[in-house]
Amino acid sequence: MMKIKYIVLSIVVLAIISDSCVSRRKITYLQRSGKADESIISSPGLLTSVTPAEYKIMPNDYLFIRVITPDPQWSALFNMQTGEAGVTQESAALSSYPVGLDGSIEIPYVGKVPVAGKNLSEIKNDLETVFKNYVSDAAITVRLVDNNVSIIGEVNVPGRYPISKDRMTIFEALAMAGDISTYSDRQRIQLIRPSPHGPVVNEFSLADRSVLHSEYYYVMPNDVIYALPMRGRTFHLNTAVYTIFLTTISTALVIISYFRTL
Repeated sequence: MMKIKYIVLSIVVLAIISDSCVSRRKITYLQRSGKADESIISSPGLLTSVTPAEYKIMPNDYLFIRVITPDPQWSALFNMQTGEAGVTQESAALSSYPVGLDGSIEIPYVGKVPVAGKNLSEIKNDLETVFKNYVSDAAITVRLVDNNVSIIGEVNVPGRYPISKDRMTIFEALAMAGDISTYSDRQRIQLIRPSPHGPVVNEFSLADRSVLHSEYYYVMPNDVIYALPMRGRTFHLNTAVYTIFLTTISTALVIISYFRTL
């Protein structure tokens, strides 16, 4: 009986140890991967040479457009009302132009303007050319309204977060979500990126320094970052239950053994 008790206790101890131990290599970002990696890190200015791809407008996007002219009447004619409190994300959404399935927006008194497949700078230049037919010296502001990134999976605070700067790295995005959890597989991060032909799923590793100069280093509007769990995550979730169960059995065996010795 005592032998059984010690076996059960050993199993409990091993279960607790296995639950608390996660390899340091599995939770470390940006590890060296060899000589190629050393040349990447030793090259000065390499990170600044990484140019993120500019987001191209697609159907179902929403654009906030403001036209400012010397004549307030012309400005009021072309601008949707946003209220006296200024332009917030909510008011911009209410006063934005939806991009239709044909890839264009429709502006009152102007008509349809094609925007799909263009970045914000190109759209601004096109609109300045269009508005010259109506008023001179027009200043145009163009902004993407739905400029967010969604972060799901094994992160501490999953959710939808605004991209508050022109160049936001994937590490900055994950920081908004409270970082990846201990049981996330840093070698298997999925990024779901919209394209004109549908969502594209890319998988890469944050444990490798080569991500610093990859196309996934900078997030883009409407990206979805999915942190996959480690393969042993289900076992870790159930270890507490197993531990309680085995501890109960062990305690029962100790009590039975005690009364048998009386």
